[in-house]
Amino acid sequence: MAYETFARQWATVLTSTLRVVSSLSLTSIEQHTYDEYISALANPTILVKVSMDPLPGTVLVEHSLNVAMACIDHLLGGPGGAQPQRQLTEIETVLIRSMHERAMAELRYAFDSIVKLEPRIGAIEYSPQFAQAAAPSDAMIVAYFDMKVGAEECVATICLPYASIVPELQEAADIELTHAERLTKESTLAKLTAGLEATPIEVAVRFQPVKMRPQDILSLAPGDVVPLGHPISAPLTISSADITFAHAVPGNHGSRLACLVVPAPKENSRA
Repeated sequence: MAYETFARQWATVLTSTLRVVSSLSLTSIEQHTYDEYISALANPTILVKVSMDPLPGTVLVEHSLNVAMACIDHLLGGPGGAQPQRQLTEIETVLIRSMHERAMAELRYAFDSIVKLEPRIGAIEYSPQFAQAAAPSDAMIVAYFDMKVGAEECVATICLPYASIVPELQEAADIELTHAERLTKESTLAKLTAGLEATPIEVAVRFQPVKMRPQDILSLAPGDVVPLGHPISAPLTISSADITFAHAVPGNHGSRLACLVVPAPKENSRA
């Protein structure tokens, strides 16, 4: 919803600023690694680095060089049409930066219900390989837009670090829960906890393990004695799923074998 709002707002800004019909529509939101995202971009392209305080990491806003040149042409009163394939001059860079600053103001507005952003535009890159905004394996959330400025069209993208935006989305989702939904969620959690607490699990009381040779194991017969090697003064371990959580000494409870839970033995300190 935030991205759809941003697309409508930015399209309005482009149309009013450039005085030419412009449109921007969200097509998809996907998750990729940073390397996958960068490898799929055209070279050259316009790649704007943006910091989104308080979110950590760097956000990338990307669109084609042709659209950037068309925006500059219309901004300066030109008719559009075929554009030269080259990097922007210093004056053109200032103009594009100004346009993106207005776009980031709309992005701040669109995300206002999720997180209070303070976008700040940094460097503008032309080669995706030189952007270096994240590690190659970092997960990114990429929004894809169909962008049209006059006769020029392209696919524009906004790339956000997954780890920075997802906690904010989860927090916003929790805030938006109604009172009834919150009560239902708490009731479900309480029932789940109670069910888990009442679920029987297997618990074992064990001596220390013994190592034996295969030939000794195969030759075992009734009446053989297997030395355990467990010190008489050492308590037994109480474990479940191979996780030791208590210690005990053997005994009996009426006609049944039992064990008495005792404090965990202290390791002998080295002199």
